[in-house]
Amino acid sequence: MLFVASLLLSACALAQGTGFTAPLPQVQTGTSAPPLSSATGQQNPFLGGVPSGAPTPGVLKLSLLDAIQRGLRYNLGLLLSLDQAEAARGARWKALSELLPNLTTRTSESAQQINLAALGLKPSTFPGLNPIVGPFSVFDVRAFLTAPLLDFHALERTRQESHNLDAATWNYRNARELVVLVAGGSYLQVLAAAARRDAAQAQFSTAKTLYDQAVDMKRAGMIAGIDVLRAQVEMQAQQQRLVAVSNDLDKWKLQLARVIGLPVAQQFELTDTVPFQPAPEITFDQAMETAYKNRADYQAALSLEHAAEAGKRAAEAERLPALGINADYGDIGITPGSSHGTFTATAGLRIPVFQGGKVRGDVLQADALVKQRRSELEDLRSRIEFEVRTAFLDLKAAADLVEVAQSTIGLAQEQLRQAQDRFAAGVANNIDVVQAQESLATANENYISSLNSFNLAKLSLARALGVAETATQRYLGGAK
Repeated sequence: MLFVASLLLSACALAQGTGFTAPLPQVQTGTSAPPLSSATGQQNPFLGGVPSGAPTPGVLKLSLLDAIQRGLRYNLGLLLSLDQAEAARGARWKALSELLPNLTTRTSESAQQINLAALGLKPSTFPGLNPIVGPFSVFDVRAFLTAPLLDFHALERTRQESHNLDAATWNYRNARELVVLVAGGSYLQVLAAAARRDAAQAQFSTAKTLYDQAVDMKRAGMIAGIDVLRAQVEMQAQQQRLVAVSNDLDKWKLQLARVIGLPVAQQFELTDTVPFQPAPEITFDQAMETAYKNRADYQAALSLEHAAEAGKRAAEAERLPALGINADYGDIGITPGSSHGTFTATAGLRIPVFQGGKVRGDVLQADALVKQRRSELEDLRSRIEFEVRTAFLDLKAAADLVEVAQSTIGLAQEQLRQAQDRFAAGVANNIDVVQAQESLATANENYISSLNSFNLAKLSLARALGVAETATQRYLGGAK
């Protein structure tokens, strides 16, 4: 069986510190719909969606591009990726605030009574001085300003979060590519399941016709009862197959609805068919150049490497002095009408002398993260080449299988026709007919599976090149 590469083999961890890593959904070419959640009950977010309203009356017509567009609006994995990008944007603003002035105001009015003796002004020292002053009111309205003038640590931290925001933005674009792959793959699986249902229906109808023919021939004394029994067994086997593939079709449709955010109770039918169409011609060297240029996960990995390098510089900058100012200005007095303006302004230079090894520890951690990001980037470069080569191999193998399967179907149909003629003429029993039916059923299944694998391989190639969102129609349906 031909399997399409994992949807998220590329690094899908979002910006550093976000804590979100997308699991790895897979598009399979089996005949049964896979479960939407694992044995532990954890659902892959890219296999879920946020339903968009209540089901509408009637049957919804759904094209391939409609399904993809809905997935790009309602797929859960994409929505979570967008949330993580917003969180990264918030982290950048938080880091940037350490470089910007901070202005606050305060208005207060208080009543005070002071014991001068407690401050060292005793009556014995100052004869006639009343040690108790007040009560009196103090009104104060004041603005406070703090501003860093030179802080290399905060500057590098801001650069680090800017790179993390870039990585989160690229990861969002990568998530869109994955949604196209998941939605398009699910659409293709529904088409394949519908083709299997139609083939099973035709095979059941043929088997029932042969059974009725066998019953008539038995009544005419032309064949033995074993031939009728054999035809009935074959008819019921085809009926069982029809029930099974019909159930699989319904489950695949439910999965497609989940992926693109349709209410699970919504009735819909697919309007597009995806016939055999060769993939756009592209050489391997051109494919690699396109992949490194367009793969959003590769650009995200580059941004994470730059973020780690900035983080290391920020850790090293903890040893450097920092210069800042603090100032306040306001009116103070007994009442607002009798207040007077006052201000203070100070400039301070903070010089780290000894921090107990904290800086060394931060530098070691940051350096380890830099090495980790570089290793991940090199692994991703190798993985991209692996995915492109795998897609090329899958395309070639699937195209060859489709060609062979098309020829086999024609041979199997001719075999069944000749077996039916021999049985009707009474020169053979229906063993050959039953065997020919099974051969045709196998040939149909092989053709459906190989065509589905070929289309999934084209979709996988578009993903491997980083052009799934922009080139899906061209890869699956040809240029229009």
